[in-house]
Amino acid sequence: MNLFLLIFSSVIVFAQKKSPDPKKYAATITADDLSKHLYIVAGAEMEGRETASEGQRKAAMYIQNHFTSLGLKPANNGSYQMYYPVFKDSIVGSELKLDGKAFELYKDFVPVSQMNNNAIQYFSEVVFVGHGIVDKDYDDYAGLNVAGKLVLMLDGAPSSYQTTMNGYRSPSGMYGKIGSAKNKGAAAVIIVGTGFPRKADGNGGAQYIDIYKKELYPNTFVISENAAKFITGNDSCWNAWKESGKKGKVEGTTITANLKLAYEKKITETSSSNVLAYVEGTDKSDEWLIITSHYDHLGKRGDVIYYGADDDGSGTVGVLEIAEAFAKAKAEGKGPRRNVMFMTVSGEEKGLWGSEYFSDHPSVPLDKVTADLNIDMIGRTDTERLTGDTLNYVYVVGDDKLSTELKPISEGANNKYTKLVLDYKFNDPNDPNRIYYRSDHFNFAAKGVPIIFYYDGMLLADYHKPTDTPDKINYPLLAKRAQLVFYTAWEMANRDAILKRDKPLD
Repeated sequence: MNLFLLIFSSVIVFAQKKSPDPKKYAATITADDLSKHLYIVAGAEMEGRETASEGQRKAAMYIQNHFTSLGLKPANNGSYQMYYPVFKDSIVGSELKLDGKAFELYKDFVPVSQMNNNAIQYFSEVVFVGHGIVDKDYDDYAGLNVAGKLVLMLDGAPSSYQTTMNGYRSPSGMYGKIGSAKNKGAAAVIIVGTGFPRKADGNGGAQYIDIYKKELYPNTFVISENAAKFITGNDSCWNAWKESGKKGKVEGTTITANLKLAYEKKITETSSSNVLAYVEGTDKSDEWLIITSHYDHLGKRGDVIYYGADDDGSGTVGVLEIAEAFAKAKAEGKGPRRNVMFMTVSGEEKGLWGSEYFSDHPSVPLDKVTADLNIDMIGRTDTERLTGDTLNYVYVVGDDKLSTELKPISEGANNKYTKLVLDYKFNDPNDPNRIYYRSDHFNFAAKGVPIIFYYDGMLLADYHKPTDTPDKINYPLLAKRAQLVFYTAWEMANRDAILKRDKPLD
């Protein structure tokens, strides 16, 4: 009887044994180490890390070498990199002619290469469709039949038009308008823009991963106001449309004009990669936690480098330091119970390409992934918070979306260790910025994997500018935010059960 009680008591103690104290390992995530990494990742040698560029490949090797130096295992079936195809257009030539009059490329017009395919089109008339906006209770195409026709539209929107959606894909954004024209059956689109003459595209054309498409968009060209005057036939007509269009809706009409539109490109196949490695778990090594960031940025425009220190060099070096903390714990016999994968993806700026490829071709079973913790920009301060109560914050998105267990873990780790203000502003389903859908975590959430997204804000002084450089980063705050991710990951990697997926996917 006494022997049984002794054995039973030992079993209870073992079952209730807590995971090691993570503070020692969190302390290895330092401002100095983050700075050293970031001045390399967001340095001139990486040339802005544009997807499928030499700079991106250099950054990938730097990340891989760091993972191997820590003794991490490759996480893509024996490889540290997961490659996916990227296709790139190079413009061979383009024409816009009106009644035989040739307009000059870049001086008078530019093709929208992201949408266009090889084609020569001849039209005897063009349908003017105002601003080309289609939205709830608003339709610039009302009463017009544009099926198979060339449409001409004004850029932007009138001041009287109101919408809760912003960005290029909103109803009044360029891609939203092109999409509406496609849905109305238009064969080609001309948008009257500004900023002419323009510089030639130094990157040679669009990049994309979906060379085989379910449907094609109409070839689209942006033209100067001078070219628009020729198409409308006289200055007074164009000026009337332009002035009335500033405030309100402009009625559509059909113009007789012989127009030739031509676009020719060649397609080159290249590739990009995600870099992924892991610390092996102990008794739950059939389960996974994934920590992600994107290491690509905008590359170069001519000789100007877009360094991308905050977006998302900050998240990338955060992942490197978190990986080092877990590796040190593992080396001391205090590693995680579950496998912890560290993955930096490319193609985020192009449309979440790398994370989409992984989610469609996972190297581990996604039903065995407890969560994805995604870090995209954690090194700066949102300018709208400069007059607020505290800068000791991080925006948190998605922790309440797929699992009821996720938010308590996140808040518990923060309350116990880092004591940041967790701001849920961008977690509001009605937030017009739709941040939940705009970084790599979304491709995990779309597969049912619970996610948390860490973010520093929309209103950043150098966002997507060449001035997003490593000297602008708040390294102590970056370290604290990365430590929060580490502590949260530590709890998830060591708890008894994988997270419940008990909330429906929206």
